[in-house]
Amino acid sequence: MDFLVIDDDKTFRDATCFLIEEAGHYAEGVESGQLGMNWLKEDKWDVVLLDVNLGGENGLDVLLEIQKQFPQIPVVMFTAQGSVKTAVEAMRRGAVDFLEKPFQREQFMTVLARVQRLSQMSRRIERLEQEATETKAQSLEPIFDFTTPVMREVMEILLRAAKTPASILIFGESGTGKSVAARAVHEKSHLADKPFVTVSCPSLSKELLESELFGHVRGSFTGAIKDHWGKVKAAEGGTLFLDEIGDLPLEIQPKLLRLLQEREYERLGENVTRQASLRVIAATNRDLKKRVAEGLFREDLYFRLNVIAVEMPPLRSREGDLIRFAEHYGKYFAEQCGRKFEGLSPEAIACIRAYAWPGNLRELRNAIERAVILAKREKLSPEDFPAELSGQSTSAISSNGENLPQVGSLISLKNLELAHLRKILEKAPSLSEAAEILGIDQATLYRKRKTIGRE
Repeated sequence: MDFLVIDDDKTFRDATCFLIEEAGHYAEGVESGQLGMNWLKEDKWDVVLLDVNLGGENGLDVLLEIQKQFPQIPVVMFTAQGSVKTAVEAMRRGAVDFLEKPFQREQFMTVLARVQRLSQMSRRIERLEQEATETKAQSLEPIFDFTTPVMREVMEILLRAAKTPASILIFGESGTGKSVAARAVHEKSHLADKPFVTVSCPSLSKELLESELFGHVRGSFTGAIKDHWGKVKAAEGGTLFLDEIGDLPLEIQPKLLRLLQEREYERLGENVTRQASLRVIAATNRDLKKRVAEGLFREDLYFRLNVIAVEMPPLRSREGDLIRFAEHYGKYFAEQCGRKFEGLSPEAIACIRAYAWPGNLRELRNAIERAVILAKREKLSPEDFPAELSGQSTSAISSNGENLPQVGSLISLKNLELAHLRKILEKAPSLSEAAEILGIDQATLYRKRKTIGRE
């Protein structure tokens, strides 16, 4: 835990920080209530230790301000002029405990253990509330509502693997429900009452991602002003979900392999080896065998992750579930918007079945939500859907305002290819990703870009 000690006596402040760090925690000390409030605003702290007498400041007033701005942080009060009256007033104002200076080491450790239990309980309540919110947000996902045999087989494998400690690797295109499936595995496992922690591998730089995963100690890199426990520690006893594992930097892959094999890790900038007890589920929309062949993903890590592997099928291969999914989303968003929903018209059903759904469940959900909001009638019809889905026009509008032809328009293959290239280049974050989406190498894409520039 991270402690902030607010006391105007430097000798006592330093000694208290030493006791806290000796007990395996992190502590910083400041000499005034004003400085303490500034530190609380700038960083996250688990516990505050606050002196009643702070020179010209009254610690009880500072306590009230902490309670007002940071009610979730427990505060322990101490003073050299202790009395029953002061202790009662401190507790009345929200302090969780009280110590009279000078105190014995055993007294301090007893209070420290009590505060630690309180903090753990608070974190557990916070985690349960967060999980309840996330579960409610994901309840609209019809991942278990299916008839397609391939999907039934995938979920059967996942639920059988859920009751084991084995690592699981989930493949699939973007938007197919990989993260929802990972959470479902956790909730059906023996770890259901433990944390479920997600790390998005492409979201941070190498240094920040390593810190996010394993944690760091103060001074390990620029901006590391205090010790930090990473997601591995947060997931202790539960499940660590590594989203888009195919984008994990090569430099971090050996450390993840060590975590999987030896259940050991070290925080960034620290030589202390720590033990981890958790289950790892990973997901990716990339071809990991291809990444291994290209030298972008370690083969030993791939095999270590690939104990139980499944592929979430794209929506276009689940035609038997497609309309039921659309109706499921329609009912959900109609209820959210307070609108009446009488289903899909035959024309709307035809539009949904004719479309390829490259964005999978995510795209279907967005399209139905839009349709429910904009619909003029209780039954959805083609005009309620986006133009590329409804077929209302033979062209779409690109980001620079030009008309782009659609599949099935009366145009040449060359013009259709150019239109598709433009759209992919607009959406892809880099040329390498655009080339991968298109299934061509970067040199070919470069030549084709020059062709676009001449058009």
